[in-house]
Amino acid sequence: MSQALSMAAARAARAAELAEIRAGLERLRAAGRWRQRRPRRGPQGNVVRLAGRELDNFAGNDYLGLSAHPRLAEVLGRAAGTWGVGSGAAALLSGYSEEHEALEGELAAWLQRDRCLLFSTGYMANLALVPALVGRGDWVLLERDCHASLYDAALLSGAALRRFRRGREGSLERTLARTTGGRRLVLCEGVFSMDGDIAPLAAIARDCARHGAWLMVDDAHGFGVLGAEGRGTLELLGLRQEQVPLLMATFGKALGCFGAFAAGCGELLERVAQLGRAFIYTTAPPPALAAVARSALGLLREEAWRRRRLAEWVDDLEAGAAQRALALGDTHSAIQPLLLGSNEAAQRASESFLARGILAPAIRPPTVPRGRSRLRFSLSAAHEKAQLERLLDVSVEVLLLLGRAPGGEDLPRAG
Repeated sequence: MSQALSMAAARAARAAELAEIRAGLERLRAAGRWRQRRPRRGPQGNVVRLAGRELDNFAGNDYLGLSAHPRLAEVLGRAAGTWGVGSGAAALLSGYSEEHEALEGELAAWLQRDRCLLFSTGYMANLALVPALVGRGDWVLLERDCHASLYDAALLSGAALRRFRRGREGSLERTLARTTGGRRLVLCEGVFSMDGDIAPLAAIARDCARHGAWLMVDDAHGFGVLGAEGRGTLELLGLRQEQVPLLMATFGKALGCFGAFAAGCGELLERVAQLGRAFIYTTAPPPALAAVARSALGLLREEAWRRRRLAEWVDDLEAGAAQRALALGDTHSAIQPLLLGSNEAAQRASESFLARGILAPAIRPPTVPRGRSRLRFSLSAAHEKAQLERLLDVSVEVLLLLGRAPGGEDLPRAG
């Protein structure tokens, strides 16, 4: 075959592949699984501006309302002047600064853990942690509704994967009993990001101790929010390092800034620093962002009223939902799901909320299981009481438009 014919064949093959990709994208759209970004103007807050409209924002994770705090903005500018805007290298080369070291030390001391290790994102942290601790011949036992990053980390590790169900008596115990040989690493979230419920970590920790398994908790949605001092789900439940050897949490939610960390057993984290590919082979977070996280940690401790207000809003929303016979998640957390079932119903509901001045995007598979599509309302200390009332009233109104009673059941059709 001549070179010209070979190139023509390659072009034809590529065109066929692009046609297949386009068809796949159209299938996503037809199935109600199409996603799109909406560019926001201005800072994150209880009200956001999209396409020239001001909307009540129930779509963020800025739980304490810190993301636009003037002190953090001032610290960022000053720290960038001192440290520059990037770290310039991986942490194990020259990217690790005194600012990083100070943040790790403060976090470890405050959380009462041996040490901390910083990462750019929670996703990167999980991809570093799990494969560094287990591999072929080992086991990962994963709560079935865990975040996608934990699933990806488990698959990347090469360890055998088994799932269990939180709250189902004996599920983890039976799964542990069926795993023999090699290390066993149990993965669970503290607060589940889509359901909003708090994991029964005390029972999970007991099962792990009984079977000699390691327990790692992703507390991205509990850290800074739960517990008497805001240390998260482990503080709320009174769990120490010996019961939960590894904790991962992020700065991009309750602390309102950017980055993530792992805290816990010194030997385990040293293994991650030595073997975790997603830690070793990536540029370190900018020192200026570490300085912002330190300042945000200070605000978390100084301004406890933010946690109290958020807890008040959670109680008010759940009480208001009960008064309206509205079936929300009853999660006792800042995450309140409104289950709708189908992709189409969730998308229609989201658009109806948007038309009424409320941002509440549809959550659909693969983020949640098929048939469990929903709206996910996320509360913030920055919200106002009137916004919660509007959210509840609009929820009832939109459900009725969809032919549903506030409790979620279908209304009888006329005729």
